[in-house]
Amino acid sequence: MNDRKCLECAEQLRGRPDRKFCSDQCRITHNNHQHAESNTVIRAINRILRKNYSILTTLKSQGKTTTSKNDLQKKGFRFDHFTYAFTNNKSHINYFCYDHGYSEQENDKVVIVRRQLNEDFHKPRA
Repeated sequence: MNDRKCLECAEQLRGRPDRKFCSDQCRITHNNHQHAESNTVIRAINRILRKNYSILTTLKSQGKTTTSKNDLQKKGFRFDHFTYAFTNNKSHINYFCYDHGYSEQENDKVVIVRRQLNEDFHKPRA
């Protein structure tokens, strides 16, 4: 007698002996439950990165190249989240959210910068 059951809904399984789910829907639901916590963290971080990016692009499109850290924080900018850091030839560290970023200066000033993404970002990794 076959006592194999679907890992999601516990329905009796028929067919291949290595089958774990009775349907695609049960397989998808089971995998979504397995990854729900990590997906929640990723979504939260992506939401912060999108907001940071939006703030930087809005200020840059308004022609602003310099602002204060306080102004960015008032808009909801999170300085602890960025996609990468880059040290320029003047030894300033630029923190980027994708192609828009900032460089901290003296007196709580921030210079908004934009970097053209080079081919390394567009090439698939081997």
